Amino acid sequence: MNIKNWSETQRFIKYMNGKTKFTLSKISDEIGFSRQTFHNKLDNLRDRKIITNFTININPNIHPINLKYVILEIKTNPKEPELVEKLLIIPQLRMLDGIFGDFSLVALFIFKSSEEYYQILNTIDTIMAKSYFKKYQIIETIRVFKTNGISLRNSILSTEGELVDHLDKFNKNRKKESNLKNIYGLDDMDYRILTILQDCQGLKPISTYDIKNIFYKRFKLEVSQSTIHNRIKNLEQQRVILSYTVNFNPKKVGFKGKYLLRIKPKDPSKYNELAIRLEANMNITYLFRIGEEYGLFAIVRVKEIEDYGDFIRELYLTEEIEDTYTNFVLDELKSNTNFIIF
Repeated sequence: MNIKNWSETQRFIKYMNGKTKFTLSKISDEIGFSRQTFHNKLDNLRDRKIITNFTININPNIHPINLKYVILEIKTNPKEPELVEKLLIIPQLRMLDGIFGDFSLVALFIFKSSEEYYQILNTIDTIMAKSYFKKYQIIETIRVFKTNGISLRNSILSTEGELVDHLDKFNKNRKKESNLKNIYGLDDMDYRILTILQDCQGLKPISTYDIKNIFYKRFKLEVSQSTIHNRIKNLEQQRVILSYTVNFNPKKVGFKGKYLLRIKPKDPSKYNELAIRLEANMNITYLFRIGEEYGLFAIVRVKEIEDYGDFIRELYLTEEIEDTYTNFVLDELKSNTNFIIF
């Protein structure tokens, strides 16, 4: 694709990102296309494997049991592709990259509970036991500052009073028998709705009727469309659903460079302050606090490889950084993702 086509495709994808559930007719009207033209372009992008499916981004700060983000570093070689194949079928896997370095694979997993984490960890241990090097390490994240290009600072509640008030407001319309499991009041039905919205959509935003049918076929549960609609609205209002969007292939829309960056500040007591400043950088799509010497882990996207040098130079100009360590991503083995395009 040439620069003009990249720009047009980026603009097209940009419109398919919003805080509330949208319809294709609404998106086509905002872009200024007829519905037929919009559908044709959508089909064209799908056929060229530029986009895959509509999805949602979920707030990891679902208290008190936050979603658990785990980074896995693996040493492997090109002669064992079956290792990659086995990792790719794990549903909790959200990213898998081939990189330069001692570890040649980096994976990002997201778990909804500690039980799910330890269950999948056992699966990973079994996979790695049959690998050539049998060398891997797990990095658990302490805090998520940014995900999919979305800052989380304003969505983290800070005091017990705020949490109680938040819970009361959220659950005022809930049925009395609702089984509350955390401060947002999420129960199994909410988690299932989130999973369906994230993983079960195609190139058409899923309807409450479709979700109702999935509940019946997959979970043998009869759930009304009005219940599903109200649940989704609550999840939107409480910022559990951060955004509705579409998964796309970054390289095919002009983002040629992806880097995994670890940052060590001069003053270890300033991690949070530094992270808050870094999350405003549009090149950083994910930002984690991890329990390592280089305690900030960022995923950086640039349109041109040369842009990363400018990004690093600007980072050091703040005079808050003591050192950085970078891995260049050679191959996005799970390439379809999403982040906000500015």
